[in-house]
Amino acid sequence: MSVKATLRIGALSAALAAAMAISACGTTGTERTVSGGLIGAGVGTAIGSVTGSNVTGAVIGGVGGATVGALSTPRLPPARCVRWSSVTGQCLEAY
Repeated sequence: MSVKATLRIGALSAALAAAMAISACGTTGTERTVSGGLIGAGVGTAIGSVTGSNVTGAVIGGVGGATVGALSTPRLPPARCVRWSSVTGQCLEAY
């Protein structure tokens, strides 16, 4: 394996690890979707610059980041729930 290929794999791995570490920041579903999309687009652009296509990388990264952000939004307990189980995702005590 050439040095260039090794550096490319290392850069892609580092970018993917960074994207996974900071993906979907925010508290509401909309915030998580937007921030995930922006982070994904930035990381996609960085990966695209290494692989040769910035725009394609940004589009794929943005869509992927927005998807991860939207899917990772936590469920909130109902307004009338006093005790909520984060393990089972159910209301334990309502008023």
